[in-house]
Amino acid sequence: MARTTYQELLDAGVHFGHLTRKWDPKMSKYIFMERNGIHIIDLNKTLTKLEEAAAAIKQIVKSGRKVLFVATKKQAKEIIAQQAQDVNMPFVTERWLGGMLTNFATVRKSIKKMSNIDKMQKDGTYDVLSKKEKLMIQRERIKLESLLGGIADLNRLPAALFIIDVKKEHIAVAEAQKLSIPTFAMVDTNSNPTNIDFPIPANDDATKSISLIAAIIGKAIQEGLEERKRDKEEEAEKEAVAAKVAVDTAEAAPEANAGKRPRKAKDGE
Repeated sequence: MARTTYQELLDAGVHFGHLTRKWDPKMSKYIFMERNGIHIIDLNKTLTKLEEAAAAIKQIVKSGRKVLFVATKKQAKEIIAQQAQDVNMPFVTERWLGGMLTNFATVRKSIKKMSNIDKMQKDGTYDVLSKKEKLMIQRERIKLESLLGGIADLNRLPAALFIIDVKKEHIAVAEAQKLSIPTFAMVDTNSNPTNIDFPIPANDDATKSISLIAAIIGKAIQEGLEERKRDKEEEAEKEAVAAKVAVDTAEAAPEANAGKRPRKAKDGE
């Protein structure tokens, strides 16, 4: 069953590209036509690419790994943060810190600092500080939460990135490329799709378009999580059955031997 339809994409304005003078020639294969000075995206190709991306991201999540959502543009922030939280995935929606992936160990130290501040507030250490010290710590905590709150539970590098607007998030794309981390992204007519592993040709400015594409990717991730859970439950059930069979076999063995008559010794034994 298709994850969306041509009509749904049309209604969300996914087909609207940028002004023709702002286009990236490498997007030509995804452009259907030009109308009133604006490029129109080929939605048939969007459907195909979206299905490929959803299927691939589902398998990544099914294997137990994380997908990092990235969108710092104003109209995408809330949509992406909510979608990521719905499927329990990390996200960056304020500002991409240079080295967030390539210098992940340092980023983890900043996250740990945020955790230490929380610990101070719980164990009473915070209460004995002066007003000035408390204010400084509060400001630092707010800043860290804004920048790193969405990745607080990310203990290792993500297995993939889902990006809105690859031009704006070019640093994230470059870092992912350097570390060979697969990228999934909405690419508009002013973008370069060749740097993206799973490009989804779509309008990355309209909230309806972003919401629709993000929801489809989110649903694919949810499917991957559910299948992983089912597989683990089935595996646990098989192990339980195997253990029971082993126990029953072990218990039955002495009983079977008890019913046998002892063998008579032969002459000379």
